[in-house]
Amino acid sequence: MMRTGVLFLCASIALAQQPAAAPARNDDGGVKFISTSQLVVETVSVKDRGGNPVEDLTAKDFVVTEDGVLQTIRFFEFQKLPEVVTTVVQAPTSTPIVLDKLAVARIAPEQPGTTRYKDRRLLGLYFDMSAMPVTDQLRALEAARKFITKNMTASDLVAIMRFAGGSVQVLQDFTEDRAKLLGIIETLIVGETENFDDTSTEAASADTGAAFGQNDGEFNIFTTDRQLSALQTAVTMLGTLNEKKSLIYFASGLRLNGVDNQAQLHATVNSSIRAGVSLWPIDARGLTAQAPLGDATRGSSGGIGMMNGMGAAGSAAAFARSQDTLWALAADTGGKALLDNNDLAAGVVNAQKATASYYVIGYYTSNENPDGKFRRVKISLASGVAGALDYRQGYYANKQFAKFTTADKERQLEDALMLGDPMTELTIAMELDYFQLNRAEYYVPLVVKIPGSELALARKGGAERTLIDFIGEVKDEFGTTISNVRDKVDIRLSDATAAELAKRPIQYDTGFTLLPGTYTVKFLARDAETGRIGTYITKFVVPNLNKEEKRIPISSVVLSSQRVDMRDALFTAATKDKGPVASPLIQDGQKLIPSVTRVFSRGREMYIYLQAYERNATTMRPLIAFVTFYRGQVKAFETPPLPVTEGMDPKSKAVPLRFSIALNQLTPGEYNCQVTVLDPASQKAAFWQAPVMLIP
Repeated sequence: MMRTGVLFLCASIALAQQPAAAPARNDDGGVKFISTSQLVVETVSVKDRGGNPVEDLTAKDFVVTEDGVLQTIRFFEFQKLPEVVTTVVQAPTSTPIVLDKLAVARIAPEQPGTTRYKDRRLLGLYFDMSAMPVTDQLRALEAARKFITKNMTASDLVAIMRFAGGSVQVLQDFTEDRAKLLGIIETLIVGETENFDDTSTEAASADTGAAFGQNDGEFNIFTTDRQLSALQTAVTMLGTLNEKKSLIYFASGLRLNGVDNQAQLHATVNSSIRAGVSLWPIDARGLTAQAPLGDATRGSSGGIGMMNGMGAAGSAAAFARSQDTLWALAADTGGKALLDNNDLAAGVVNAQKATASYYVIGYYTSNENPDGKFRRVKISLASGVAGALDYRQGYYANKQFAKFTTADKERQLEDALMLGDPMTELTIAMELDYFQLNRAEYYVPLVVKIPGSELALARKGGAERTLIDFIGEVKDEFGTTISNVRDKVDIRLSDATAAELAKRPIQYDTGFTLLPGTYTVKFLARDAETGRIGTYITKFVVPNLNKEEKRIPISSVVLSSQRVDMRDALFTAATKDKGPVASPLIQDGQKLIPSVTRVFSRGREMYIYLQAYERNATTMRPLIAFVTFYRGQVKAFETPPLPVTEGMDPKSKAVPLRFSIALNQLTPGEYNCQVTVLDPASQKAAFWQAPVMLIP
């Protein structure tokens, strides 16, 4: 992958800055300031000596302290959940209806101080599709289907989540609709796996006869971190709900790589505790009997390890370690792992029965310092009341972005990248184009535009500056990450450019080298001063122009109203190993700035750039091109035909086509801009059309 990044302050359409919200005023004309504290919600189970729940307590029977400081209980509820299955839904006998596209939902948050799910049991089914082979996926889905059909009670609300293709998706928010849940289960695609072929030890790895390569253990470190990070993202989604939550985690084990994954494991456990989520891992492999040298699904190990038992011992040890991680996740969060059991649905039933009745206690913490530190909570019974308590032992306080460490900031961006729902705190727009480099590869420039009015300025070293973080990834149609970008930009502005920032957008561009195919790009920008994040997600297609026979193959068409000297770039980044890519948008030190919004002023010129490709040509064939503006069905303007007789690139066979059009001869309004390219020799043509807006 080759890429460069350039950041410009664009002289484009002025954007109005939003007025600041005025403080609330009393009827007597005085100003009223409202202060809010962090609401802490604890779910507490109380049982007597016989293990039976104690159900007749009040708020006065509990004493709550935080870091040794007594807290005042502001919110108190008792929730009792019946365990009787009221209705049994038979599994569908006919062929299920498969949706064209599996819908992605979200976990709807609760308002502070409310109990939206009073007297309901919240069970989340989480399928780690990246960590299960096909057979284990089938067993996991069948277990979920069995629970929903035979064991789900009237008190149960079930949500369905999955981790596949590098992102966590909520397929169904908490619901009691069994038919809808079964429909989601039936629609899940089996086989969306990435890295379940674990070569855990050198002695146990299969001898494939391939050339020597890098140790897979190095890649497994990042794979395990990504699985734990995805699980952390899932529990964070559930943390918006006040009630007690159980997340049933289906996976084919989870093996740590020494101490390399300990930091992420602790972060996942801490997030679960903070969100009030207990993890109930289920080993989808069930009860297994492993052959000493492996079964027929993989090659036998090679070397002396096959003879002295090291290979068999390594496989057994790796299997045990993968279960140890599941056990640790459950033990540290209040759940229980189901291991070596072929009845996977029993694991869901265990989580169901563990939540029969509990008290919901809420208080506003007296410590209002948003430092993000762990607050230890102790809940006890008042004098004269007996019982054993089970509750969350503490939580992590909210943390202001200004107090984030470097690791916190990186973690925030990674979480936002993995979230299925885009974050829209910062407005961004994006444009993708493609230009053929050779018969196989295409250069895909990515352009992002951010309103300068939404960025915060900070003064450092006597100069104004704004900080922007960029992170993004490109995935193919199978969900595999093909390329990514991560840039951190510190822009120092002069007094003149700082004053212009509020009314002009900042434009950042980078580029990727890709093969033809269908891709999905997800790009995030964060204001590093305020922590506000904007997300842009889109699918795009890089066509195989070598297969174009009926028309003249052409590239994307770039519309612009500005050329900028590369020396005026506020920021330029390039990969260290390969250097900047020769972008076709840069000519003679001038860079064409694409108009992402395609809104143009009549007082400026419009620049149009594209490439036509003359395959198999040894010498250039003359082309003719022209641009037409339509208003409705009426032709409003057309440029004279532009003859192109030179400029073909001998490698890519690309012929550049450039137009410069004065827009003052058109009235303001919306138009369709059409570019036409003709090849008189082959009697072929190409057409491109897009809407544009002209303003005074």
